[in-house]
Amino acid sequence: MYDHVIWPERYHPNSAAIYGLNDIDVEAPPHVVWKLLVDSENWYRYFTPENQVKILGGERELALGTKLTRVTGGYPMSLEITECVPGQRLAWATTVDGDETGSTAYHGWVITPTARGCHLLTEETQHGAFFLEMVGRQNPGLLYRYHQKWVESLARAAEEHHRARP
Repeated sequence: MYDHVIWPERYHPNSAAIYGLNDIDVEAPPHVVWKLLVDSENWYRYFTPENQVKILGGERELALGTKLTRVTGGYPMSLEITECVPGQRLAWATTVDGDETGSTAYHGWVITPTARGCHLLTEETQHGAFFLEMVGRQNPGLLYRYHQKWVESLARAAEEHHRARP
């Protein structure tokens, strides 16, 4: 049994307009996956759509309280890291810049050690009119497809890194 995201009440899937869960087994240790995950300004190296990420406080890696911006699907967003347990859990709350509807999202990652490496799970909830229209109505299944490519790309990068540095 694998752990799941710890949801703040306001972001819980039971009240979400949109919810997605993706997971994969990775043949690399948790610390290798973690190192790639917290290096947000370099996500694009293994997942090209995430090529516009900027940490705002000068930190080199994501940590509790870190604020960052990113452009996803052409939409600028602001994020804040709300959970950070090194090697195990990372989560952030997101707002869409310029969105007057107050739409928000919550995205979490959970890394669980396994006999062959680790299990990587990501979950996201999206709340509000912006996400319902742009993701729910105009692009059904987009959240799942996007995150599936992300977990697969992250797993592949971690496995390659691990094989290159035994």
